[in-house]
Amino acid sequence: MSIWGRLSAATRELSLGGQISSLFGFEPASEPAPPEAEPDNEVPFTVGVIVLSAKMAKADGTVATYEINAFKEAFKVSAAEMKQVAPVFNSAKRDASNFEDQAERLVTVFGGNRKLLEDVLDGLFHIAKADDEIGPQEEQFLAEVAKCFGFSTSEFDSIKARHISAAKRNPYDVLGLKPSVSDEELERHYRKRLEDDDAEQLVARGVPKEFAVIAIEKRAALSDAYDAIMRERSG
Repeated sequence: MSIWGRLSAATRELSLGGQISSLFGFEPASEPAPPEAEPDNEVPFTVGVIVLSAKMAKADGTVATYEINAFKEAFKVSAAEMKQVAPVFNSAKRDASNFEDQAERLVTVFGGNRKLLEDVLDGLFHIAKADDEIGPQEEQFLAEVAKCFGFSTSEFDSIKARHISAAKRNPYDVLGLKPSVSDEELERHYRKRLEDDDAEQLVARGVPKEFAVIAIEKRAALSDAYDAIMRERSG
C-alpha cells in the first residue's frame, strides 16, 4: 500500500474536527522497543510534511494553486490520492498558527533524529520555492520551524543555501564548510554527505519512497556546490 493509502487508513479513525496535532497520535511506548525493532516513521513523517507544508503555504496569507501543485508534484500525489491527503492539508491550511506544536511533536516522534528532521525541512523548502522565490514570511516560518527542530542559525543557513539558485548561493554554505577547508577534508565531507543523503538512506530512516525528490534535489545541490569549489580551486 502506498503511503497515501496508509495515511488514509490512519486518519479514518481520527477526528479532523479537533486540533490537527491529534493526527500524530504516536505516544512514546511505555516499554522500550526491542533493539531489533525499527520505528515506523513513514506516516508521522508524511503527516508532518503535509501539516507544516499547509501552514507554511499559509504563512504569506494565502495558499496559492502553484503551492498546492508543487506539493502534489514533489511528493508524487495523484488526483485520486490527493483526496486522501486533502482532509489533513485543508484542516491545517486554515491558518499558520500552532505550527510550533506540530514541529515539536515531530521532534518527539522521531526521537530527535536530526537527519529525518532535516528531510522534513527540505520538503518544506520545496513548497516555499514553488514560485521560484522564497518570500520573507516563508523564510521566517522555515527558520522558526528549524529552531523548533533544534537546528542552529548556521545549520539553517546551510539548508537554505541548497534551495536558492546556484548563481546566488555560496557553495561552501551548501556543504556547511568554511573556505579554509583542505582539499582532503572537502572530499571526505562531500562523499559522506552523498552517502547520508541518497534515496536508500532516506527510506532507511523513515522517509517514504514517494518523497524521493528530496534526495534528488539535495544530492544535485551538493554535487553542484562541490564542482563549483573544485573549479575555483583548479583555476
